Amino acid sequence: MAAKNHALGTTFTWNSVSIAGLTAINGIELTADQTDVTTHLSTSGYEETLVGIKRTGTATLEGYFDYTDTTGQHAMVTDFGAGTSRTGVITFPSATGTTWTFTGYITAIKIGDAGIDGAIPFTATIKPTGVPTFAVATVVGMSGIEFSNDVLIMPAFAIGRYGAANPYVVTITALETATVVTPVDATGGEVITITTDGASSQVVATGEASSPCTLDVDDVTQIIVTISKTGCAPKAYYFNCAVLAG
Repeated sequence: MAAKNHALGTTFTWNSVSIAGLTAINGIELTADQTDVTTHLSTSGYEETLVGIKRTGTATLEGYFDYTDTTGQHAMVTDFGAGTSRTGVITFPSATGTTWTFTGYITAIKIGDAGIDGAIPFTATIKPTGVPTFAVATVVGMSGIEFSNDVLIMPAFAIGRYGAANPYVVTITALETATVVTPVDATGGEVITITTDGASSQVVATGEASSPCTLDVDDVTQIIVTISKTGCAPKAYYFNCAVLAG
């Protein structure tokens, strides 16, 4: 299953200050102009194009006016009046380890409308200038793993091979009903979670042996070792374990 994450917890900073009261942070949309270079020699019948200027659209903020946010919302009003560019950073929830960073100008800002019912709204539109930076911080990963049984792992374990699309096949000695897994975290400061067949889960320290993971002697048992750290996208290593017939 593809990794997904809820948007709740996304933040926006302007000039390194978190903007309060936001309910929607609408991010960077990258588009490119197209220049038509179709000629009479374009015999395919299809248009031919060249990529032109790359555009970043606008980043928009929606939320509620916070009259106490003097260094955030108030400062954005001041920067609009002065035409001052600042650094904006959209930080998605920490589980994703993902940010957009850009320099931009505020092109529209609004406090109000103020009806007789409801909170006072706040909106702002920011136009990036130059190249925005999209970054995903990931954990370093797992540098090694041991199974308590006499096993064969194919292909050979490698720190850069992970994810559901890149599983390992683990062949285990005949009639074994359980295995103990000892993973090694490459940096030693990350959380290691071991999940067996999507149900039984346990957390271990680097170099620590797990509790026995039950093996299905009649079918493949999937053991997933996930390395995670706050502010980084995790890495999950998939091991499809098959017990040899007696």
